[in-house]
Amino acid sequence: MPRIKKSILESGINVITEEMPGAESATLGIWVKTGSRNEPAGLNGISHFIEHLLFKGTPKRTALEISREIESVGGVLNAFTSREYTCFYAKVLNKDIPRAANLLSDIFLNPNFDPVEMDKERSVVLQEIKMVEDTPDDIIHDIYAGEFWKGHPLAYPVLGPEKNIKALTRDDIMEYYEAHYRSHNVFIVAAGGIKHDAVVKLIKKGFGRLKISDPPEKVPDPVAHPGVRLVNKDLEQVNLCLGVPVPSQSHPDRYKLYLLNTILGSGMSSRLFQEVREKRGLAYSIFSYLNLYKDSGSLVVYSGTTKENFSELIGIVLKEFSKMRRGVTKLELKEAKSQLKGGMFLGLESSDNRMTKLARDEIYYGGTVELKSIVSSIDRVRADSIEKMANELLKPSKVMLTALGRVKGALLPRGLKSSTAAKTRKKRKKSA
Repeated sequence: MPRIKKSILESGINVITEEMPGAESATLGIWVKTGSRNEPAGLNGISHFIEHLLFKGTPKRTALEISREIESVGGVLNAFTSREYTCFYAKVLNKDIPRAANLLSDIFLNPNFDPVEMDKERSVVLQEIKMVEDTPDDIIHDIYAGEFWKGHPLAYPVLGPEKNIKALTRDDIMEYYEAHYRSHNVFIVAAGGIKHDAVVKLIKKGFGRLKISDPPEKVPDPVAHPGVRLVNKDLEQVNLCLGVPVPSQSHPDRYKLYLLNTILGSGMSSRLFQEVREKRGLAYSIFSYLNLYKDSGSLVVYSGTTKENFSELIGIVLKEFSKMRRGVTKLELKEAKSQLKGGMFLGLESSDNRMTKLARDEIYYGGTVELKSIVSSIDRVRADSIEKMANELLKPSKVMLTALGRVKGALLPRGLKSSTAAKTRKKRKKSA
């Protein structure tokens, strides 16, 4: 019997499950295909704010009772918001899945949006924004996205700006919730020691009545912007992100891209880690990662270094881009394939990661991508195809560099020109 099954409720909601024989736990997640890229500029941050508010009480449960219900049986109740989706989930022992389904259905379908609780949580979210702003190795990624996707909602930070959170009203919350938390945008996923029919039966009780509505208008595709943005701030380190545009999450060449990124900057054996940290000692942290969306993506190199080493480090990263364009060795490719496949299988030992894979497959591919298909696709990638991809993508003319720290007067490698001069904000004296 297939372990992955899918049913469609009368409301149009997909319910996807994967049975994991022998698993003691199960994870149930409610996914909404909305995030910061779906928000108007004036409402940026509202998806994340709603995520918080759904835990603040329903007609049946107080916020404290919501927290206790899952924690009292040793489970985990949580949620997260990204640029393209929001997820509410509970991980519990198999026997407690009915409890998790009942709770998640209640908070998702019946939030109070109480004005008093809303103002308390507004203060919490504002503190979260300040926390990120005070953490250079966090905020640099938002600065990078803001410049790289300038003019498009992908440039918006998930948390939103302070002014938006302060201005959001209950009517704003209700209107956005009513428009986006509907059957065209919602699907439910479970993985672990569960049975498909039992999960569908539990979900039907609440989600069978969720309203059907037309999907929102499609947001225009983003356009990447190369350039340099240096933000001068008195910090001990310069935190930087340097990236280029790459294909989308569902692009046929994605496995080549995964392997290119693995060889370049994923892990301690990667080229960047070995060259920057091990050989030269220029940084404690350096790695590359992929931000892949429905219609676009970027490969980003992150590092933190001193003001004195900043220019040298940038030059080395660009040299490593150039080396990637000259090809990879058979040994590098073989080890990268093993690293990629091994990491995937190790991650999928847990029910929460299995649940997340099912959900992302649904969002980006419209159905489950089997593991044997992924392994086969990785194994088929040839060294010359990675070389060809590197020559297409890793060009200095496509680079966006953002840096935060004492960067005033920093010298940049040839080929990179500052599109925004490094400035230190100074208060101007008001004239009498």
